[in-house]
Amino acid sequence: MNMTTLETMLGTLKKVTEDISKTLPFSSIQTFLGDLKQFKPSWPALRIGNLVARTPIVQGGMGVGISLSGLASAVAEAGGIGVIAANGIGLLEKDYFQDGQAAGLRAFRREIRTAREKTKGIIGVNIMVALNDFHQMLDVAIEEKVDIVFMGAGLPIKGLPVERLRKNGVKVAPIVSSSRAVDMIFKMWNKIYHDIPDAVVFEGPKAGGHLGFTEEQLDDPSYQLEAIVPQIITTLASYEKEFSREIPLIAGGGVYSGKDIHDILQLGAKGVQMATRFVATDECDADIRFKQAYVDCKKEEIGLIKSPVGMPGRAIRNQFIIDSEEGRRPSFKCAWKCLASCKAQDANYCISIALNNARKGLLRQGFVFVGENAYRVNKIVPVASLVEELAQGYWLCEKQPVTSRLQTLVSSLKHLEGKYKEIQHQVVVLGKAYEQALTSPSSLVEKAHLTELRNQYNGALSKVRKLQFQITEKLIASYFLLSPKTV
Repeated sequence: MNMTTLETMLGTLKKVTEDISKTLPFSSIQTFLGDLKQFKPSWPALRIGNLVARTPIVQGGMGVGISLSGLASAVAEAGGIGVIAANGIGLLEKDYFQDGQAAGLRAFRREIRTAREKTKGIIGVNIMVALNDFHQMLDVAIEEKVDIVFMGAGLPIKGLPVERLRKNGVKVAPIVSSSRAVDMIFKMWNKIYHDIPDAVVFEGPKAGGHLGFTEEQLDDPSYQLEAIVPQIITTLASYEKEFSREIPLIAGGGVYSGKDIHDILQLGAKGVQMATRFVATDECDADIRFKQAYVDCKKEEIGLIKSPVGMPGRAIRNQFIIDSEEGRRPSFKCAWKCLASCKAQDANYCISIALNNARKGLLRQGFVFVGENAYRVNKIVPVASLVEELAQGYWLCEKQPVTSRLQTLVSSLKHLEGKYKEIQHQVVVLGKAYEQALTSPSSLVEKAHLTELRNQYNGALSKVRKLQFQITEKLIASYFLLSPKTV
């Protein structure tokens, strides 16, 4: 039985309930109908210490101005964790090429404050460990008391102000590509700080942007979510026991649908990280032409690039990328060496400038990073609508084990509804006949006939009452099947 069948049954249940509630006298039916009308698909909350996101989604941090306060606050408002990316954020400032570092720190602080003004939801930031101003960016995040810092592109181990992070209530979640990296980070944190991170993000090989894998590993089953997620959960278990706290794993990379979210949570993850889907939203901070590139791209156009930062990346391959690979390079000025590993001269272009051009819609002068499933995006929608779609998909998957039972209940309800309407009609007809007999001259109505009419009328009323109870039982059974806690 597929998800379309379940959606159809839910619609039928709502209609049947609405129809019969008009005539059933039980207040519980009216309450059930009210609950059904307000019914919203649900999923488990993501808990990171005292942070509780009712939507188990972390919006991936997309650098160079793609995920700023606009997108992050919208995701936070929808119950997820909105993330502002620090990388390349200084390019938003007019004086970036005069003092790139100062411009980045200023823009980063402003976007955090702007997001806070827009929502009371959970706001996080993504800071690449490989940034030359990683520690300065981290200081800003701590000073602004963001809810959580996601640290990727390197191992966040040495020189971290853990005491200040704790004092300001800032959670930490490293982004990793293996269980080995998790063990190394946690072991060193324990040794140096006598503490451990609050959560872990595993970013799989189907993600967009820079990838923490070799090209050979990208399609290897041993490096996919299904293989690595259980390994990381096993690694975290010993630290959870030692520190008596839950350390949730958040998994991402190619997560597209509600079904994907369901499948990943079934593996043991507590949440997912999604980036690609959030680009094609009204609230994403990029130019509309950047978003439209996701809608227009075809599967065969998505491929790998050799990034100036020394890592493979996944993007929509366009003429800009082809030209750079063939040695043709645009003239560019490096504001400052933002990444220690950057080899812009060898790569024939500055990746930050190229990505910033694309953010502004100048796609011929740059390119667009995308996840493997970007070609499936077919429209730009509000963040709230996207989250609702994902929740519906998750819920339908969760309820698949009970669909056959629900189908039986709905079919039975439709049958009982038909009988109920038929008997109700008989009650009305018999009631009128009995009333007419009672008011007729006694000489025209035999006593035996009057008794027969009364018995028929009472019998029909008894059947109605019995059907009312049967319908109530079926509706209550349906309610418990649809309950979020029922699987």
